[in-house]
Amino acid sequence: QLQASGGGLVQAGGSLRLSCTASGGTFSSYNMGWFRQAPGKEREFVAGISWNAFGRFYADSVKGRFTISRDNSKNTVYLQMTSLQPEDTAAYYCAKIKGGNYYSQSSYDYWGQGTLVTVSS
Repeated sequence: QLQASGGGLVQAGGSLRLSCTASGGTFSSYNMGWFRQAPGKEREFVAGISWNAFGRFYADSVKGRFTISRDNSKNTVYLQMTSLQPEDTAAYYCAKIKGGNYYSQSSYDYWGQGTLVTVSS
C-alpha cells in the first residue's frame, strides 16, 4: 500500500515536498515513480527513482525544479518541488514499478491515492 501526502495550496514560486510511504513488501527493492494528473488532462510522468537512488529520471517540464529522493529506512519516497507554477497544479500520485521503463504508466502496478497540489498565480 502506498500513502501519498504533502499536497496543498501554494503561491507561484513557492515550494512543497510530497511524501509517499509504503507499507508491506520490500520497499528497498522497488523502483518508484511520481505521476500527476491535471483537471481534464491525462496522467503524466513526473519523476522516477531506482531502488538504490542511483538512477533518477525527470520529465522535461520539471527538470531543474523538482527533485526525487528516497529514504529506504523510512519506506518513503519524496518529491521536492520548487519554483512551482500554476501549470504544476494537479493531483500527484506515487507508484511502484513492476517492470519496464519509468515513463510509462503500464510499467507500474501499485498506485497511491494521490495528493492535490494547487499553485495560485
